[in-house]
Amino acid sequence: MLLPWGCGPGAGGPPGCSSPGRPFTPSQQPHATRCSGDIILERAFSLHKPHSIKDMENTFQLVRNIIPPLSARKHKGQDGRIGVVGGCQEYTGAPYFAAISALKVGADLSHVFCAREAAPVIKAYSPELIVHPILDSPHAVHEVEQWLPRLHALVIGPGLGRDDILLKNVKGILEASKARGIPVVVDADGLWLVAQQPALIQGYQKAILTPNHMEFGRLYEAVLRGPVDSADHHGSVLRLSQALGNVTVVQKGEHDVISDGQQVLTCSQEGSGRRCGGQGDLLSGSLGVLVHWALLAGPEKTNGSSPLLVAAFGACALTRQCNHQAFQKHGRSTTTTDMIAEVGAAFSKLFET
Repeated sequence: MLLPWGCGPGAGGPPGCSSPGRPFTPSQQPHATRCSGDIILERAFSLHKPHSIKDMENTFQLVRNIIPPLSARKHKGQDGRIGVVGGCQEYTGAPYFAAISALKVGADLSHVFCAREAAPVIKAYSPELIVHPILDSPHAVHEVEQWLPRLHALVIGPGLGRDDILLKNVKGILEASKARGIPVVVDADGLWLVAQQPALIQGYQKAILTPNHMEFGRLYEAVLRGPVDSADHHGSVLRLSQALGNVTVVQKGEHDVISDGQQVLTCSQEGSGRRCGGQGDLLSGSLGVLVHWALLAGPEKTNGSSPLLVAAFGACALTRQCNHQAFQKHGRSTTTTDMIAEVGAAFSKLFET
């Protein structure tokens, strides 16, 4: 269940709560607690009007609300045209995993903007992807800009690497995307770029950063000029989000912690003990689609809660469910390819039943 602070049968609420089920005043700041179930919503501060999310059955229902119905009346592209920016000579699997995951979740079209040497390999992985071998071109930013009006969201970073030319071009692509108001999911070496230049993403509230433990520490120290408080995961994610101007941050880990600078959400959907390279790309690709759907649906479908927060929770839960299902079949030998094969069944189990 998803419950606001101080709610639920018999819940006395955390210290300072005026009464069970009632919001805090601005002077009251709750500490971490857990209501019933594994998924919790914390209010960082009650300086804003309380969201009506407390009236919802749980966060899964909010995710279901943003999923567009299938219809024969729609035309190709309406349910999502996603661009993945990444892929170099060394790393061709990551952009493929992100792009194919976007299709598996329900995007109609999935593009990959990669370095020239990566393109033939990515094309060979799947005929379903549209691959552009332009990311290391002197004209890369201009060429990608021509495609931006046709794209609903970008996933920046999978398989990017740290080549100076690629990073320079990605910086220009990110700035062009912001100018057009295109949602961006930033992962992998895209996060390394943001850690070097936090101003690239500062205040852009259509961005979601998806760091793992190491990437989060690097970002946190770059932005807040100090070490992460390892005893306060939720507070650390909240502080980083706020310092970036309420950019949504997803810290991946044993439990995924998500914050938009106002709320903190924890996803504890069961996964497995198996961690395979590439599963973060499954998350970022699926998140690109869900962000588009969430923004298209609007806050009325998320009962006033941040659409990006709901989308991030959905992607985290889906990735964990794919991991769980794949592990049941393959055990220790589970790979990201096995997880991607579970996307359809996992999506149906979580969001369509």
